[in-house]
Amino acid sequence: MCGIAAIHIDSHHAPTATDADVPPPRDGVGEMLHRLAHRGPDDSGTRLVGDHTWLGHRRLSIVDLEGGHQPLGGRDGDDDWAVVCNGEIYNHEALRHEMPATAFGSSSDSAAALAVLRTDGPQGLHRLRGMWALCAATPSGGFVAARDAVGIKPLYWARTGTGVHFASELRAFAPEVQPRAEIFPPGHWWSPQDGLNRFAEPVPAHDSGADWTTVDERVAEKATAEAVTDSVRRHLMADVEVGVFLSGGLDSGIVAAVAAEIYAGQGRRLKTFSVGTADSPDLLAARETAAFLGTDHHETLLDAEASRAVLDEVVTCVESFDASLIRSAVPNWFLSELASRHVKVVLTGEGADELFAGYGYYHEQHGTPEDLDAELRRTVGSLHGLNLQRCDRVTMAHGLEARVPFLDHDVMAHAMSLPARMKGLEADGMEKGHLRRAFTGRLPDHLLWRRKEQFGTGSGAEGLLGPLWNSRITDSEFADAVTGDSTPELRSKEELGYYRTFRRALPGVRPEAVLTRFATV
Repeated sequence: MCGIAAIHIDSHHAPTATDADVPPPRDGVGEMLHRLAHRGPDDSGTRLVGDHTWLGHRRLSIVDLEGGHQPLGGRDGDDDWAVVCNGEIYNHEALRHEMPATAFGSSSDSAAALAVLRTDGPQGLHRLRGMWALCAATPSGGFVAARDAVGIKPLYWARTGTGVHFASELRAFAPEVQPRAEIFPPGHWWSPQDGLNRFAEPVPAHDSGADWTTVDERVAEKATAEAVTDSVRRHLMADVEVGVFLSGGLDSGIVAAVAAEIYAGQGRRLKTFSVGTADSPDLLAARETAAFLGTDHHETLLDAEASRAVLDEVVTCVESFDASLIRSAVPNWFLSELASRHVKVVLTGEGADELFAGYGYYHEQHGTPEDLDAELRRTVGSLHGLNLQRCDRVTMAHGLEARVPFLDHDVMAHAMSLPARMKGLEADGMEKGHLRRAFTGRLPDHLLWRRKEQFGTGSGAEGLLGPLWNSRITDSEFADAVTGDSTPELRSKEELGYYRTFRRALPGVRPEAVLTRFATV
């Protein structure tokens, strides 16, 4: 996990009268990297590649602790790629058996991205499995930027009159560049010569040949358990210890159960981490799950004063003013702070609700199998601007890497190949019955079949933060704000409060360029 920055002076782009007047910075990407220092406290590297591109990297050392310094490559002539990469490429070992060893140059997982570019060019980026964003350049003027299919790892770009700027976070851009900043689309690569090209869809096609519509559901449940177990095993790949965020809900409980089993087989004890108010249902359920699994469990308690004290910092960190996102980001802020004192990497349960229809509105508003499947695909494609944004920012603010095994390529392909009837509600209205049955015996039944609560509610954060804004913002003040021409759609006084902080922290960023919405969940 890292932070990246790049500036490419685009000789193919002719400035127009509407272009921002932003000259190339004298220090390359030095200031941008300074603003990304929290993402990579272990190392830093910059390079001017040829006459057109600056590449910069902040490193959190996870794999190849000694040899993973970036930028990688760029030493073998005018056509050799130099690359900076943020994230993890989980199939890098398999790719080493498929491509020449000389294409890699180091044992870092990011070297797989370099090898693909050297061997296949950007057309080969679909071969990378994992969570990643990259920028790469050649001394002769070649350049490419790209981002994983789901957008697990962040990337933004901004076109100016002198070139194109890239960064892992919006706050990395200089104030005069921020008005140009936009989300770089997941599953795409861009070059000055070829423009923007899609190389992968958010939801991959299922390629096993299985037709789950014709098989017994118990066979499909076994396949689901195997797919998730294999993914958790891949996501434990690291040269440092890996822990699990344990919310007390189904998804993180499954991840913790599988990881604890794998660690136990290696003679190791898994570390788990939970957060909540003293009597919150999530904290109590997480504590019971940890005791059942025998993990080395750590907790941190939320309180109103501390939660309100970090609100401005959390909004600035998450780079959003979506109320539900901030409400869940606050407990995750304290959770990340706790975990960072013990591990460098954590696994989370993100993505399971979108793959297995875990939200009530899926069933209330999308009654036909076709409608449900379409909405699941839409929300998976929107995750990069919501849950994954919160997950990345809050953990990286504390130098912690978060991994999401449910959003593994193979798990997603399998889950989205399941017929919608397997994702319907149980007779008692319980969601995700298929996923629960797939892990029967791995958790106690009363925890496996515990009803879902939104994290902000289950952790107690909503009760601490929601009432705050009724005392800070009057009804007339809110009415004036939502009817004004200068504000985007604001759904509550709480969101107005977060929006004001967002504007102070990122005054140049256009809110409409970064705001993503789910349906009401």
